[in-house]
Amino acid sequence: MIRNAINGLVLVTAAGVLWLFFSPLYREAEPTLAGKKAPAFSFTLDGKPMKLDDMRGKVVVLNFWASWCPPCVEETPALNRLQAKIAPQGGVVLAVSEDDSEQNYEKFLREQNVSFPTWRDPEQKINLEYGTTIFPETYIIDRDGKIARKVIGPQEWDRGDNYALLESLLQKQ
Repeated sequence: MIRNAINGLVLVTAAGVLWLFFSPLYREAEPTLAGKKAPAFSFTLDGKPMKLDDMRGKVVVLNFWASWCPPCVEETPALNRLQAKIAPQGGVVLAVSEDDSEQNYEKFLREQNVSFPTWRDPEQKINLEYGTTIFPETYIIDRDGKIARKVIGPQEWDRGDNYALLESLLQKQ
């Protein structure tokens, strides 16, 4: 009886480890994404139609967020600081909101003093194209339009490893 309980516990533990290994959170810096072309999409910015390809030549920090997401609120000041730091060097924070409500989206932009380009994708077409299921989620895209890194969860974007990567990408012409 005790032996069966121990075996059961071992199986449950092994299943948990396998689940963690294959879950999206574990695959944060998934090497298979690095070097792949970022999926193309169209959007409207300041009333003008644009495409991600229009950003070619810039380092893009593509951030998926939502106003109902507490970690997104936590991360926004760091994204504002990052935009100020990288814009003069040819970088841009480009954000996609998954909000259904335009009112909640606009309220978030005002309350958080968002200083980077963002737009609302209530149909969630873009995040589905990228495979985003957890917010916030961010893709660092190099000047050639290739994904350099996928990052899940809120970050202090203006320091640390992610900022070091951005600095190195910004220095490449």
